[in-house]
Amino acid sequence: MTTESKNTDAGIEDLVEMTTEIDSELIAICNDLGSQTDEAKAIYMTSRNIARKLVGDETVEDRVKQRCVTSTGDPAVADIMRFVNDPVKAGVEAIKKGVPILVDINMVKAGITKMGHKCEIICVLDKDEDAEFARKHGITRTAAGFLKCKDILEGSIVAIGNAPSAAFAVCRMIEHGIKPAIIVGTPVGFVNAAESKEAVRNMDVPSITCVGTRGGTPMAVACINELVAIANEK
Repeated sequence: MTTESKNTDAGIEDLVEMTTEIDSELIAICNDLGSQTDEAKAIYMTSRNIARKLVGDETVEDRVKQRCVTSTGDPAVADIMRFVNDPVKAGVEAIKKGVPILVDINMVKAGITKMGHKCEIICVLDKDEDAEFARKHGITRTAAGFLKCKDILEGSIVAIGNAPSAAFAVCRMIEHGIKPAIIVGTPVGFVNAAESKEAVRNMDVPSITCVGTRGGTPMAVACINELVAIANEK
């Protein structure tokens, strides 16, 4: 498009357009804390209803799977998710207590809802901002960040959506007696992702993970946001 052909006369209101049909019944029953507008509620509920049919809707674990399916657009992720040591109960209790949520990267922090809880969301990268500790020990910044958070790890919620090295660092601290309330671990990739999640599952702590190389930020965020939603139910 050339500069001459651009129409700059349109106001913001002229550019507003709904991207989905608005179903008033769906909007009325929407309980997603992150959906603030009718359009957002309609999109969320339509996606969630599809996920219910694909995944099932019998347990609280099914609910977490549903949200992961909607966040990734991939029904197959439900089959690779693993729940160890009753993590939904542990996560809900921790959220109600308002414990810190420690995350590996800012994308995870940005995705977690800020409503429905009083938990402080801490990106561990901020604990080693200049990467001095990471460089000193030759480790990744995310691993260094979690190690720097060892004094607040006990009883906290851990959400790792990207970095296998961060998951290994948390496992190392657990082996030394520092236990978070729950680990949501969905690091992704071909180097150590599968192994790090297996290590998390072998820890004596509640955890939600997935098997293999798949995973990522959307899954970690989806798990935490569903725990928040469940915690807010009467």
